[in-house]
Amino acid sequence: MTPTVAPVVTDFAQLDPSARYTYADYLRWQFGEAVELIRGKILRKMAGPVRAHQRISGNLHAEIHSFLKHKPCQVYAAPFDVRLVRGGPNGDADISTVVQPDLCVVCDPAKLDDRGCLGAPDWIIEIVSPRTARLDTATKYELYAENGVREYWLVFPKEQVVQAFTLTEAGEYQLVQEYDAPGLLPSHTLPALQLEWADVFADE
Repeated sequence: MTPTVAPVVTDFAQLDPSARYTYADYLRWQFGEAVELIRGKILRKMAGPVRAHQRISGNLHAEIHSFLKHKPCQVYAAPFDVRLVRGGPNGDADISTVVQPDLCVVCDPAKLDDRGCLGAPDWIIEIVSPRTARLDTATKYELYAENGVREYWLVFPKEQVVQAFTLTEAGEYQLVQEYDAPGLLPSHTLPALQLEWADVFADE
């Protein structure tokens, strides 16, 4: 007997926002809109990021990418699928969370494949806007801690503030420092990285 193959989804309207989905479902979604999957629930991404978001993301990516040249860690910018997994099976039908952080650093090459990252990156950076504030500071904050992302930064373009968190042994984020003026921004993941506040917010 030939197994039934689920149809390809070509329009977001074909999905049921109240249903629970897996990464296996996500792979069949071939519409133009960017979505994330959080604990099986669809998160529809809003309009494209504003110019300030893109400039700050580009500044951070350029500095980190340059530092990591010829080093084992790698930095990726969205769109880049990160499949967050916990204990148990990690097949496509078992994964219920797929996110696209603004930036992430992965130091374990075994987590990388052609689809993106399978497992928690070492460091995630989200650039916060009014429309993503609750998502970045609450939903993803909790999600990343639960899944073992060891370092999490929140960048606030309007305020020109960076909040740096590290994961404690208890599995909770601790605020290491809030940076709101020129000076170095130390990274727990990459201690030798000389990242400058002024370079992050250049031209803002």
